[in-house]
Amino acid sequence: MSEVKDQKVALITGGNRGLGRADALALGATGVDVILTYRSGKDEAAQVVAEIEAQGRKAVALQLDTSVVSEFPNFVAQIRDVLASTWDREIFDILVNNAGFAHIAPFEETTEEQFDDLVGVHFKGVFFLTQSLLPLIADGGSIINYSTGLTRFVVPGSAAYAAMKGAIEILTKYQAKELGARGIRVNVVAPGPIATDFAGGMMKSDEARSYLASQTALSRAGEAEDVGDAIASLASDASRWITAQRIEVSGGANL
Repeated sequence: MSEVKDQKVALITGGNRGLGRADALALGATGVDVILTYRSGKDEAAQVVAEIEAQGRKAVALQLDTSVVSEFPNFVAQIRDVLASTWDREIFDILVNNAGFAHIAPFEETTEEQFDDLVGVHFKGVFFLTQSLLPLIADGGSIINYSTGLTRFVVPGSAAYAAMKGAIEILTKYQAKELGARGIRVNVVAPGPIATDFAGGMMKSDEARSYLASQTALSRAGEAEDVGDAIASLASDASRWITAQRIEVSGGANL
């Protein structure tokens, strides 16, 4: 589509908590309106919507399980309706594929069911949701995928999770090449260890924060806002010549 609107709209999966919440608030703070999805945290999502609206921006929350590909046509129809009713438009500008969950287990103990669950959310869901949404993404828009620092450095117990993110890094390059003719930029952000509720909040304890600080060049633990601000910067026009890149946001972890 060639429709052009001055007001940018972003769609963030898993925007109700953690890094997705930080992404939504950071984008809102830069003047971007937001559609965010949640799988089960409806009340959390409503709170994020309220915070974005308090910034003077528009926001909408929609339920979505990104592992259920069969539901994507219905979700796309919902997005079309929301864009028309809230913004009087047919397209949005920024897609952030954030939704995910942690899995920590030794390689030899990871089950096929656990592996398939990771594939469904972290790779298959990202692949086919982005594909389904392509007709609604503006020419000149931006897609940001999520990876992890664990594709560069190794923490035992993360083999399956990191492998999914490695696949996302390769997918990002192909998306950037194939969508470049439409002016769509595609990049992947790889956070290092961040003090959020991801993985059951194991990174939030004082002991974990102290350890993380000792592993980073900047000598502190990472916060969700550090990643959210990076996402907002990468999605902005200031990053218009950046595509097909893996950008690690880790404070210089494990150098």
